[in-house]
Amino acid sequence: MRRRGWLSFSLAAGAAVAVPWLGATAAAAGARTHRVAIAALKYVPESLTVHRGDTVVWVNNDPFPHTVTATGAFDSGPIAAGASWRFVARRAGTFDYVCSLHSNMKATLTVD
Repeated sequence: MRRRGWLSFSLAAGAAVAVPWLGATAAAAGARTHRVAIAALKYVPESLTVHRGDTVVWVNNDPFPHTVTATGAFDSGPIAAGASWRFVARRAGTFDYVCSLHSNMKATLTVD
């Protein structure tokens, strides 16, 4: 299928993907979405390993705001109660992160 300005193709797994013809890149094949719950002043799980191109979604289940802050790598800013924040892991490494509002909250994201 071809649309003006778009190129469509099929992946080996049989899924059809449409990508912009110019100016954008396709999402990584096989990229996954991972969830981290923020509850009772903890990140659950406290340690998570993902692949480059994967998305991590932090969901704040506490009744007050939190952040997801890894200095120099990512910073969600305040995430309101009941809200979420998503991050696409593009750089490999191990990132220790904290809630800048509650310094006892700590966790680690590893991107391979």
